[in-house]
Amino acid sequence: MVKQISLDAWQIQHLLELLKKGSEIVTKTNKPIVLYRQTLEEEEDSHEEIICTLIKNYVIEQLVISGGGIVPSFHQQFVFTLEEFPQELSRKSRDRFFQVIDFLEEQLS
Repeated sequence: MVKQISLDAWQIQHLLELLKKGSEIVTKTNKPIVLYRQTLEEEEDSHEEIICTLIKNYVIEQLVISGGGIVPSFHQQFVFTLEEFPQELSRKSRDRFFQVIDFLEEQLS
């Protein structure tokens, strides 16, 4: 059990370090990094999706509805500090957690 706790802590720390590196790049380029997009619902020409974006020192997760004749609108928005986000993502979805790590490792190498 101790080894598993250590591995989880290391993974969370590793993601935090990647987020900090990404945040530095965002600061230099002034362009956010989209960590992931997840379509929740599609109906004809409109869709509902979650967009998770890394900006300077924060991660923003937004529920966006757009498409067709619908003006894009934000129905929910969560703002996490870089320190909060790894724990939150790990709690929500381990698969997504590892996808974000893989994505950032690829983008930042």
